[in-house]
Amino acid sequence: MKKVSVLFVCMGNICRSPTAQGVFEQLVHSQGLAERILIDSAGTHAYHVGNPPDTRSQAAARGRGLDLSTQRARQVQRDDFGSFDYILAMDRANLHDLHRQSTSEQRERIHLFMQFASRWDTDEVPDPYYGGNSGFERVLDMVEDAAVGLLEHIRRNHL
Repeated sequence: MKKVSVLFVCMGNICRSPTAQGVFEQLVHSQGLAERILIDSAGTHAYHVGNPPDTRSQAAARGRGLDLSTQRARQVQRDDFGSFDYILAMDRANLHDLHRQSTSEQRERIHLFMQFASRWDTDEVPDPYYGGNSGFERVLDMVEDAAVGLLEHIRRNHL
């Protein structure tokens, strides 16, 4: 049985995409689907390759029972476009970068993550890096909502 594979992508892979990875991993695990869904995250830029998630992202996640400390930032690789069923950008700028790096056939796998959200009126997860702690909490709220919608979509279409 082939696993469904999901790659979350932001710019540096230290705030939004590792948060999305952690939230989605916990949700998938709680539903007993960890053996059926492969989850990873990456950045469109190499600014933070090898680094753990931002300490503020980790602190906000810990407040909700998530441990992001074992994750390490990596940059999106050419192979990712053929390996992942879903490549989910956190915002339009990263979506554009992903489209530029992919072939026309691969673009059908690339989406904005917030398209799976039901309680938010935006299609972008804002970058909390230059703001205060409340931005990291907002990112978690948004990501938790979109993660539920994504899992429902995967259940309907793949499981």
